[in-house]
Formats: sequence, structure tokens, C-alpha cells
Amino acid sequence: MPTVSAHVAHTLARHIDTVFGVMGNGNAYFLDALGRETPSGFVAVRHEAAGVVAADAHYRACGRLAAATATYGAGFTNTLTALAEAVQARTPLVLIVGDEPTSGPRPWGVDQIALAAAVGARTYTVGHRDAAATIVIAVEHALTYRLPVVLGIPYDVATREAGSIPDAEAPGAAPEVTPEHPPLGAFADAVIDQIADALASAERPLLLGGRGAWLAGAGAALDDLAATAGALTTTSALGRGLFSDLARDLGVAGGFGAPGAMELVREADVAVVFGAGLNQFTMRFGELFAPGTRVFQVDLAPTATHPSIGGYVRGDAADVATEITRRLRRRGVAGSTWGRGLDLVAARRQPEGQGLGPDGRLDPRTAAARIAELLPDDRVVVSDGGHFLGWSNMYWPVASPDRMIMVGTAYQSIGLGFPSVPGAAVARPDSTIVLTTGDGGGLMALADLETAVRVAGGRGIAVVWNDAQYGAEVLNYGLKGLHPDPMLIPQVDFAAVARGFGAEGVVVESVDDLEALASWVARAPAERRFLLLDLRVSAAVVAPYWEEIAAR
Repeated sequence: MPTVSAHVAHTLARHIDTVFGVMGNGNAYFLDALGRETPSGFVAVRHEAAGVVAADAHYRACGRLAAATATYGAGFTNTLTALAEAVQARTPLVLIVGDEPTSGPRPWGVDQIALAAAVGARTYTVGHRDAAATIVIAVEHALTYRLPVVLGIPYDVATREAGSIPDAEAPGAAPEVTPEHPPLGAFADAVIDQIADALASAERPLLLGGRGAWLAGAGAALDDLAATAGALTTTSALGRGLFSDLARDLGVAGGFGAPGAMELVREADVAVVFGAGLNQFTMRFGELFAPGTRVFQVDLAPTATHPSIGGYVRGDAADVATEITRRLRRRGVAGSTWGRGLDLVAARRQPEGQGLGPDGRLDPRTAAARIAELLPDDRVVVSDGGHFLGWSNMYWPVASPDRMIMVGTAYQSIGLGFPSVPGAAVARPDSTIVLTTGDGGGLMALADLETAVRVAGGRGIAVVWNDAQYGAEVLNYGLKGLHPDPMLIPQVDFAAVARGFGAEGVVVESVDDLEALASWVARAPAERRFLLLDLRVSAAVVAPYWEEIAAR
């Protein structure tokens, strides 16, 4: 007779193709049923947090619901930082965990429901009569609200007989639940008219798109609006690649933006923001737009997300962009000529490096620019958090927003880089996965370098910006006179560690050493091993976005 664990595995397999995690007492029977009785795959990671991180990266890379699993107690508490990141990033995923038996907690038990709630995740606990129904409710909650959910299987329930498993469709066949488009009422209609009027009369119109616009499938509609209004375009860091017309695009906005491009953004007289939350980094701490710029926002948030917004529409980015374009055409708008004659290639150009920094180590700008020339076009870039993330965002373009994945930045965490690689690799089996991480975050996640090597294989590259310090702390508190010793890291040979895990590890101390990357790219994936580039970069070269932070 099928067990509760079998019901959970079969019902969940209707909605997911992969589970990431670590096996333990609390989830052993679930994983056994998943592997024996369903087509869904399991990817073993080396730390429970890594399971949630990999699932998070998987969703961001392909848009399909992913799942993670851990045992109860210490296994569950190990997931909490990654779970908090997924909540902050509004990532729909299901975390299947063991839970205390129905007879009550054991000496090592913790209140898992309270802990999950503390970071913003709802818990659903299965029983021996309602396991399948509980899974469906949990999945609907994750997809509808774009939030992670925790699914608890009490230890003494996992092996109880639960009757016949309800009929289940093949994975992916079940209809996907998505948020309904908010209705556009009279107030929203009036603001849309204001936006159309503003764009019709604007001399220097600008559109700014974010990840929310990508999730709404608004790329084509925004391209059409930009062409109709004669607007220049720019994106948040998570929206890079949203706009397809480079003849009017300024690249990424905010602290990662090129100086010439940001000067043009300051010249805009009307700006319309689609699906971008306008955090402090995108807004350059309030300095992105000039004081006289009229700024409108279109988003799914209940209200405007920044004080500079003069008009807000809560609505689907694609729907609203299409409606604004329709109203502009009905008015017979010719469109601004602002972009004609501007050299946007030059405007998007980032500062050149000097080869070596003042301390004699490699200038990270020089390394980033050369790596950009060598990386395959099919790349998916996954980023850890830290000072170094400025270099990839400034110098490595991506083809679309789902090819730039920053797990950790929503919760301001580091150490989630290496486990992001397997999630992206499973989601994008035909792409090259490129990790950018620092030495501090890299050391935190080192166990899952093994997972990255094993899962990504010859499609994986890790770039470690190794400056022998916690750069963000040195550039913040070190400059304020705090004692530097806690901020320093002994020089670690990441290349040697990578070789121990079966990867190709290369120490990079000059631009010429990057020819190892050129050689790697020239080979077929079947002839390559995972490549780790241990960049010994200068600690004296500061990313511009961090200079903005330090100035606050």
C-alpha cells in the first residue's frame, strides 16, 4: 500500500522536474519514493542551505518551480539563510523537510513552523489522509504569491499507509498557477493617460525595466513603446538584456552603470519604470534621476516603491506598456529624436583598467574586460554577493535577464555562489554556467564546489576574485579606522582546491594567464573539465558602486 511519502513524491512530481538537497532521517522515505517511483530527478548537494540555493537559482534560470529537501532539526535550520533569500527575492519553490512526530517534539526538536514564519515562509504539514491535497495547496501558494513554502512530513507519518495515490499527470502537464493580472480601474486608467501625455510631450524620454518586466514577458511590448516614444532605455541589474534595440539602450542603471550612460539618464525629462523595485543601488541613493525628472512606475507592488515616483500604476508591465503605446499612436505622436546622433556605444563603455593595481596585483577591471571578450555567448552568469559583483555587472553583458542570477543580494548574504551553479546548470543544460564569487564567500560555500564540478562539468566556470580580504568590510569599516585584522583572509590557493575536486584550476596573476580561459573555450565541452580561475586581484581598486556606498 502506498505511503504518505509516496503520495508526497508522486503529487509533487506533477509540478517539478528536479529536487536539490541532502538526505537525512527526516526525508529518507520521501527521497526513496521520488527516486523509485517518479521521473523527477534528485541532485545531491553538500550542505542543506545549498539545496535551497540551487532550487532558487534553478527557478531564476528557467522559470520552472523547483524544490529542495532537508531533514528535520539541524538540517532544517541550516536552510534558513537561503530560505530568507528566497523569500526576499520572491522565488516560488517548495522545501520538503522532515518534522517532529505527531506525538510531540524530541529533545533535539525545534519549532520549525515558527522559524520558517520568522523569515517569511509558510509551512504546510501533511497528514496520512490529506498528503496529496496538501501538496497541491502548497504548490498553488508558492506559484500564486511567488514565495517559497515549507512542506513538513512528521517523522511518524512518513511511512504510514495512505491508500491509493490519486491520478497524476506527467511533470509539467498540470496547468501552471500564476498571479492574475490586477484589474486596471479608473485611477490606473487616469495615470496611464498621464504617462501617455508625458511621453507625448517629452523631449528626452527614458524607459527603465527590471526583472519584474521580464517575468511579465514585457520585452517586446517595451521595445515597441520605446520605438514609438523615441525613448532611450536602461535596466536594473536584474533586468539586463530586457531591451533588444542596442541603438537606444544605455545598459545597466545605477552604480553598475557606465559614467557616460548615467549622465544621459540624468538628462531625461520623463522616465517610466516597469517592473523594477528601485532599490538604493539602482537609484544611486537617490541620484539616478535629476530633481526635475517626472518619474512614473508600473509594478505589481501595492504602492510605489520609491519617494521620487510621481505617478503609479499597479498592473502587468506588458499590458500597461501595450496600452500606453496604443494611446500614443492614437494621439499621432511622432516620438522624441533625443537618441539620434548620440554615441551610445561610447556612453556604455566602462572605465579601462591599468593592467596592475597600485599594490602590484591584477587590476580587476582589466581582468573583467578580458574575460568578457573570452566568455561564450551562451553564458548564464551566477553571482555571489560582495564587493566584487560590480565587475561582472559592469563588464559582462548577458543576453536576457534570466541569464544573470544573483542569489544572495536580496538578503545581503554572501556564500551562496557555488551552490547556485548546479541549479542553473540543471535549468540550462545547453548553456555555459559562469560563477563570479569572492574569496570570502567562496570559502563559506567551498563544500559545494564539489557539487558545481560534478553537475556542471565541462560547462562550468568559476571566477574567484581573490584579494585576500572581505572587500566590502575593508572598504567600509577599514576606511573608518576600524582594526583591519578581522577583515583579512590569508591568501588561499583556490586553484589547488579546485584541482582536488577534479576541476581545472588556474592561478591568474596577469592578463596573459587568462589565455587558459581562451584555450578552455576553444575545446568541446566533452573535452573540458570544470574551470576555476583564481584571480589574484588588487585590493586597491574600488568598484564605483561601492564608492557610492562608502560616501553615505
